[in-house]
Amino acid sequence: MRHPLSAGAASLSEVPARITDPEQLKELLGIPFTPEQTACITAPPAPQVIVAGAGSGKTTVMAARVVWLVGTGQVAPEQVLGLTFTNKAAGELAERVRKALVKAGVTDPDVIDPDNPPGEPVISTYHAFAGRLLTDHGLRIGVEPTARLLADATRFQLAARVLREAPGPYPALTRSFSHLIRDLLALDAELAEHLVRPEELRAYDTELLNTLQRAKLTNADLRKVPEAAEARRELAELVVRYRAAKRDRDLLDFGDQIALSATLARSRPEVGAILRDEFRVVLLDEYQDTSVAQRILLAGLFGGGTGHPVTAVGDPCQAIYGWRGASVANLDDFPEHFPGADGRPAARFALSENRRSGGRLLDLANGLAEPLRAMHAGVEALRPAPGAERDGIVRCALLRTHAEEIDWLADSVAHLVDTGTAPGEIAVLCRTAADFAEIQGALVARDIPVEVVGLSGLLHLPEVADLVAVCEVLQDPGANASLVRLLTGPRWRIGPRDLALLGRRARLLVAHARVADEDDPDRRLAEAVEGVDPAEVISLADALDTFLETPFDADGAAADDDGLPFSADARVRFARLAAELRDLRRSLSDPLMDVLHRVLAVTGLEIELSASPHALAARRRETLSNFLDIAASFAASEGEAGLLAFLGFLRTAAEYENGLDNALPGGENTVKVLTAHKSKGLEWDVVAVPGLVTGTFPSTQGRDKWTAQGKVLPHTLRGDAATLPDVEAWDKDGLRAFHEAMKDHQRTEELRLGYVTFTRPRSLLLASGHWWGPSQKRPRGPSDFLQALHDHCAAGHGEIEAWADAPEEDEENPALRQTGTDQAWPLPLDEAATARRRAAAATVLAHLEEPADPVAYTGTTDAARAHAESHPSAYGTPHAYDAAAAHNDPDWPPPPEDDEPPYEAGDFPEDVEPPYDGDFPEDLPEDLLEDLPAEDAADWDSWTPQRPTAPGRPTDSQTAPHARVPHQSPSPDGRPHPAAADADADALTPEEARTVASWDRDLDALTGELLRAREAVSDVPVPPSLTASQLLRLAADPDGFAQELARPMPRPPQRGARRGTRFHAWLETRLDALQLPMLDPEELPGSDAEIADERDLEALKEAFERTPYAHRTPYRVEVPVQLVIAGRVIRGRIDAVYKDGDGDDATYEIIDWKTGRTRTRAGGDPVADPLQLAVYRLAWAEQQGVPPESVRAAFVHVRSGETVRPDRLPGRPELERLLLAQPEPQNPAPGPAQPQGAAAEEPPDHPAHVGR
Repeated sequence: MRHPLSAGAASLSEVPARITDPEQLKELLGIPFTPEQTACITAPPAPQVIVAGAGSGKTTVMAARVVWLVGTGQVAPEQVLGLTFTNKAAGELAERVRKALVKAGVTDPDVIDPDNPPGEPVISTYHAFAGRLLTDHGLRIGVEPTARLLADATRFQLAARVLREAPGPYPALTRSFSHLIRDLLALDAELAEHLVRPEELRAYDTELLNTLQRAKLTNADLRKVPEAAEARRELAELVVRYRAAKRDRDLLDFGDQIALSATLARSRPEVGAILRDEFRVVLLDEYQDTSVAQRILLAGLFGGGTGHPVTAVGDPCQAIYGWRGASVANLDDFPEHFPGADGRPAARFALSENRRSGGRLLDLANGLAEPLRAMHAGVEALRPAPGAERDGIVRCALLRTHAEEIDWLADSVAHLVDTGTAPGEIAVLCRTAADFAEIQGALVARDIPVEVVGLSGLLHLPEVADLVAVCEVLQDPGANASLVRLLTGPRWRIGPRDLALLGRRARLLVAHARVADEDDPDRRLAEAVEGVDPAEVISLADALDTFLETPFDADGAAADDDGLPFSADARVRFARLAAELRDLRRSLSDPLMDVLHRVLAVTGLEIELSASPHALAARRRETLSNFLDIAASFAASEGEAGLLAFLGFLRTAAEYENGLDNALPGGENTVKVLTAHKSKGLEWDVVAVPGLVTGTFPSTQGRDKWTAQGKVLPHTLRGDAATLPDVEAWDKDGLRAFHEAMKDHQRTEELRLGYVTFTRPRSLLLASGHWWGPSQKRPRGPSDFLQALHDHCAAGHGEIEAWADAPEEDEENPALRQTGTDQAWPLPLDEAATARRRAAAATVLAHLEEPADPVAYTGTTDAARAHAESHPSAYGTPHAYDAAAAHNDPDWPPPPEDDEPPYEAGDFPEDVEPPYDGDFPEDLPEDLLEDLPAEDAADWDSWTPQRPTAPGRPTDSQTAPHARVPHQSPSPDGRPHPAAADADADALTPEEARTVASWDRDLDALTGELLRAREAVSDVPVPPSLTASQLLRLAADPDGFAQELARPMPRPPQRGARRGTRFHAWLETRLDALQLPMLDPEELPGSDAEIADERDLEALKEAFERTPYAHRTPYRVEVPVQLVIAGRVIRGRIDAVYKDGDGDDATYEIIDWKTGRTRTRAGGDPVADPLQLAVYRLAWAEQQGVPPESVRAAFVHVRSGETVRPDRLPGRPELERLLLAQPEPQNPAPGPAQPQGAAAEEPPDHPAHVGR
C-alpha cells in the first residue's frame, strides 16, 4: 500500500460531496446505526474520544466515520490516517474502510485506472507509522534513514554479546546469564517507553541508596530495596552499552522507534505541521493500550491545542496490558492532551449497545465492571440489542478435584459438538497456560479437534517443555528446576531419595570449594559481610558430572569419596545422562536448528511421538513441529542467532505472553485453547473458562515491584506516575502500605481481564473451578469470579450443573495419593495390548527353555501363536513364508497394534515407582502371570534399546558371545532352510532372544510407519497467487503440483535461457525497436532449452522471418497481465498482441511463440497447452474492457512456421471449475476435452492433495 507521508495532500475543493444526511449513509451501507453510533460518526471534524464498550461495533463506527467525512466532501480518502496495534487489525480496518467506501459509492471500482489508482486511507500500526516517520524526518534529530529494525533474534543475540563483552565486575547482578539478558532488554524497553535516560535512572538510584543508608532496614522486604537499586544501577550501565552497540550497527528496535519519534515530535514542531497538513483526519484505535511515549508522539504531532480532528477509540475496562507498558490514563486524559482550537477539552462520546452477547451475559459483565465504571469517566453499562434481553446463558460448576473439572469441561464441549455446535465456534480461555496439556489431552480423547494457540501455550505442553528443559540445562549449569524435570520425568525416573542425595552432593561441592579459605579470618569476615559469592551456585548439573569421574571397583560398585548411598540404578542413569549432556554441549556453538534437532535425536523425543499411534501423539507431533517452526523463524531473522538468545526469547514470551507471542487462532474448525489475554478482540459462540479458583483467576500474583526487581523502573520516573502507588516512607509501615496498594492495583488489573474474558461469548459461557488442585496440600475453592457466576445463575440467569461441598478440615488432597498414576507424558499405553505382548514374551521365553515346535507347544496362547507365526526367528526355527499367501493377505506386513511396553516394574529400585502400573486384564491366564520371568533391566528405557551403562563399564554386547543372530531367509522353493536340521541344537539363548525380539519390534514399527505413510494424503494449500505456468501444471498433474508446493526444489539452470536472451534482444530490434521490458530469463521468448547452440539460434531467427508475423507490427509486446479466478490471482505475460481495426470494431490476436523442436513432450503431452491461451485471452479481454469473442489466440511454432489456433478456448466458468476442481457439467459444450486431473470441487482456499 502506498504510504503518502511525503506526498502532497489533495485539495478539499476537489472532493465531491455524495452523502448529505445520516439516513442516506445508513441506507448506502445497509447498517441500522444506533443513535450513539450516529452521533460518533457524524460529529464535526474536531478532537473527540469514543469510549466503546465490548461488542459495541467500534470498527464499524470508525469505517463509517471515514465514509461520512469523505462522502460529505470534508476530506479526501488519502487524507485519512488510521493507527492500530497489529497488522491483522490494520488489515481488517483497511478492508472495512475500503469496502464501505465502495458500498457507499464514494469509490467507484468500475472506473479505476490501474495506472492512476484513487487515493486510499493510510491504515498502519503505531510502530510502522513511527518507523516511517523516522525514515522521512529522522535526519532532523540525527537518525539515519538507513537504520534497520531489530528482529527479536537480533535483540537477544546482541544483548547476550553486550553482557559477555562488558568489563564488569557487576556484583549486584546475581541472576543467571539468560535471565540477565531478559532483565537488560526489559529495563531498556521501560526506559524507552517513558523517555527516561539511563543517566537519570542511575542518578535516582544513587540518591535512593544514600537515603536508605540512613533508614533502618528491619525486614527482608526493606533489605531488598538497596539490592534492587544496586542491580538497577549496574543494569543501566549495561543499557548504555547495549544502546551504543545498536548505534554502532545502525540498528533500532520497536522501543527506539517510538522513543525517537516522540523526541522528534516534541522537539521539531515543523514535522507536526507537515503531518497535520497531509492527514486532515486521524483515527486512533485501542487507545487505552498506548504507552506514554506513544501518547507524547501523537500529541506532539496532532495535539498541542491545534484542534486537529483526532478520534481516539478505546475502553478503559479492557486495558489489560499495563504490565507491558500500556497506560490507561492516556484514554482518561485524552480530552486534556488533545484540546480543541479554542482550548476546551475534547468531546467525549460513548458506545454502550452490545450487539454480540445476550442480555443475561451482559448483566454478569456489568456487575463485574461496576468498580471500573466508577474509576473512569464516560464508561456506561453495556446494553443488549433490542430483542436480546433474555438471550445468553451461563453454566457453572465447582468440582471436587482438578481432574474432575477437566473431565466436566471436556464432556461439556463434546456434548456441544455432538449436538451441532461447530468446534471452531468454541474456545477455552485460561488465566495461564499451565492446564493446556490436560485440556488438550481430554478433548483429543473425546475425538474433539483442538488447537493450542500461541508460543506461551506451546511451552506448557510436555513434549515442548522437555525439549526446552534439556536446552536450558545445556546452556545454564544452574538450571536446577529444568534438570529436576528431566530426572524425575518418564525417561530417567529418579526417585526422591536419589534426587535428595544428588542435591546433597551439589551442596558438598560448593562447600568443598570454600575449604581452602576456611582458615583465613579475613576471608570468613568478608563472606559474613558480603554474603555468598554469586559464582558459588549450587548446581545439580555439576553434581551430575561427578558420576562421569566415579571409578568402579571389581564388583561394579562405585568408589565414592563422600559415601552417599545412591542406588545402583541411579548411578548408572546419572552417568548416562551426564555423558549425554556432555556430548550435546559440544554442539552449542552450532546453528540453533542444528542444536534443537540434535537434542531431539539424542533424547529420542521425536521417536517417542512417531512410534505411537495415539491420536494425541499425532497432535503432539504437530505441536513439536509448530515449535520448531517458531525456532526456525527466530533463527532465520538473524544468521547468528544461537541457543542462548532463543532461550531468552522463550522466557520473555512466556512472561509477557502478548509481547512477543503474536500468534492468533487459525481458521481451522477446531476448539481453540488460549490464554485470556490473547482473547481480546475475538469472539465465539461458546466460551469455557476453567480454573476459576482462589489465587488463580483472579490471580494474586502481581506485577514485579520496582522495590524488589532491578529490571523495573521506579514509579516516580514513569510518565504515568500519578496513576500508580509509591512508597511514602522507607520504613516497615511505609513499605507495607505500598505493597497493599500494589495488591489493590493488581485486583483492578484482574478485574479488567475478567471483564474481557466474560464478554467474549455470544450465547453460552461455561465456567468452572475445583477444591483440590493437582498438587496442592490446601484446598483452593471458588474464586470471587466463580462465586459471582454462581450467584448470577442462582438468580435465574443460568444453570449450576455441579457445586461440591468444601472439604473437611483434616481431609487430604486425593490427587496426592494418586501421584504417578496419571501421567500426561509419555502417552499412556493400551493395557490390553501390553498384556498380550507380555503373554507372548512369556511364551517365547518358556519355549526357549524347552525347544519345540512353536505351534504345537501346549502352553501357547493365541497371542503367542500369532507372534510365533509372525516372528519365527525368535523361536530358533526357520520358517518359509508362502509368497502367494503373503501377497493375498491385505494386512501383510501387519501394522503394530500399539506401543511396545517401555519398561517393567522390576527394572527399578524400590524407591522409584513406575508411572504406569495398571493391573492386567482379568481374563489373562493366572498360570501365565505366575510364570512371567523377572525381566532384566536391559529394557528400562523406552526411548533407546541400549541399556544405560556407566562410562568405563563393560556393555552387554561385550559379555554376550552370541548377541547377533542373522535372520535366515526362506528357500526359494519353499523347502526348509538348510540350517533347519540344526535348528533344535541351536536354540537361542535368552540374550539372543531379546536381541531378535528387539529386531522384530523395529520391523513392526517400520512396516507400520510405511503403511501409514502410503495411506496418508497430505493437504497442501494452493497459493493465493499463481502464474499461468503453475495453473497449467495444476491442471495437468495436481498431485505433482501439490508435491512441488509442499517441497519446492530449485530448477536446474538451462543454457538455452542465455541464448533466449539474445533471441529476445534480436526480436526487440526486429519488431520496430519497440521498448520491451526487462524480463527474467525464464520469462523470455525463445528461452527454451532446445536452442542448442549459436548456429541453432541463427536458424531460429531465419525461421521467424518466414512467419507471417515477421512483417506485422504488434500492438503490444511482453504484456504483463493478471486475472482473478475463483478468488486467486493468475499472473502471466503475453508474448505479443496484434490489433486489427479501431474503436468498437477492433479485434485482437494474442500470440505465444514456441521455439521447441517438437509439438509434444516426452510423455506425449502437448508442449502448447490451450489452457495458457485461454487465461491470456480472458485476462486481455477484461483488461481492455472488450468481449472475449473479439480476442483470438494462437501458438506460433517458430521453427516450422505453423500457427495453431484451438477451436474452442475455455471461458471464465470453465477456468473457475478447473481451479475449484469442480466436476464438468452434464452436457458440456462441444470443443476440446477439458484438462485432466482437476476433479472434486474445492473452495478457493482448499488445498491441493499429495496423492498416496
